[in-house]
Amino acid sequence: MKYHTKKKALILLADGTIFYGKAVGGREGTAVGEVCFNTGMTGYQEIFTDPSYYGQLMVTTNAHIGNYGAHEDEVESDSVKIAGLICKNFSYEYSRPDAKMSLLEFLDKNNLLAISDVDTRALVSYIRDNGAMNALISTKVDDIDALKKELSQVPSMEGLELSSKVSTNEPYFYGDENAEYKISALDIGIKKNILRSLAKRGAYIKVFPYNTSYSEMKEWNPDGYFISNGPGDPEPLTDAVAATKEMIASNKPLFGICLGHQVLALANGVSTYKMHNGHRGINHPILNLVTGKGEITSQNHGFSVNREETEANAELEITHTHLNDQTVAGIKMKNKDVFSVQYHPEASPGPHDADYLFDQFFDLIKARKN
Repeated sequence: MKYHTKKKALILLADGTIFYGKAVGGREGTAVGEVCFNTGMTGYQEIFTDPSYYGQLMVTTNAHIGNYGAHEDEVESDSVKIAGLICKNFSYEYSRPDAKMSLLEFLDKNNLLAISDVDTRALVSYIRDNGAMNALISTKVDDIDALKKELSQVPSMEGLELSSKVSTNEPYFYGDENAEYKISALDIGIKKNILRSLAKRGAYIKVFPYNTSYSEMKEWNPDGYFISNGPGDPEPLTDAVAATKEMIASNKPLFGICLGHQVLALANGVSTYKMHNGHRGINHPILNLVTGKGEITSQNHGFSVNREETEANAELEITHTHLNDQTVAGIKMKNKDVFSVQYHPEASPGPHDADYLFDQFFDLIKARKN
C-alpha cells in the first residue's frame, strides 16, 4: 500500500518542546490549535466530529486508531471539527463488516492532517504536567524557526469565542412535528445525539443560532428551553448569557449541557475559569449529591465553573461533583426548574449512566404542562 511510506512530521508545543512522528496517508502541511488528549478506548469518529473540539489538536491515548473504520451514522456534526489528529498506531485497514470506509478515507474527505508513530504516552504525560497549550503539527520538519513564528500567532483558547464557527446559520427543526412537546434549543455547538435524545422522548425541537435573542426563541412558544455543548471560552458568549437570563425568568424548564452549563452559571453571576488540562474521556467518575449514586460519564471540556462562587450563590445548589478533582459537575436553581451538567448524558461515545437527566428534564416539562 502506498501509504506505508510515511513522511516525517512533528508536534511543536508553545513552550518549544518538540515530539516527532510520521504523517498519516502521505498528506503534507501544517495544522494549529490547542493540544489536548482524550482517554476513550472507542468512539474516535464521534470525537473527531464533536463541535466542542473545534480548534483543538486531538491526542488519542488509545494505542490503535482506525481499526474499525468509519460509518456515516457515527458522527456528531456534518464534518470533522478537530484541527488535527495525533496518535500512536494508525490503522490503514479495518475489520468491521458494516464500516463504509477506512478512517484514512474519512479524514481525507475532511482534509484533516493526522500524525502517527508518536510517543503519545510521553506527550500526554508532558501535557498533564505542563497543561493544555497551543501547538502545531507539521511535515515541515526542517523549518522550525518558521513554525515557531507561525505558532506564536495562534490565539489562546482563553477568551476565544468559537460557537459562531460551529453553530447553525439559520434556525431548523428536528424530530416529529406532531410530537407532544416543543423545545427551543440554543445551538452553541450542539451534538446530534443530544437532538436524538430529546426527540426520542417526544420532543419536536427548533434549533436556533448561537446569538439568537430570547424573544425569538420565545416566539415559537416552547414547553422548555435547552442550551447545548460547544467549544471555546464561555465568557465571550454575552448574547447567550443574556438570552439565558430571560429563559430563567420565563419560569419554563431549562436544561444545559457542558458549555450550556457554564453559560447557565454565568447567567447566575458565577464565573468560569480555564482548567489546567480539562476533562476529555468516557470514564470520568461523578457523584450525584442528590441521590448519593455514582456515575461513569463522558466528558469534554477545558473550562469549569467556580465552586466557591457557586456555593456562595443563594439561588444555586451543586448537584453533581467530579470525584477526581472535586470540580462542579452539575447545578440546579433552588426555586426554578433549571439545571445543568458539565458532562454529556447523551454519551456518544460513552456510557449511559447519566441519560436519566433527559428524563428529569421531561418530567419538569410534563409537570408544568399538566
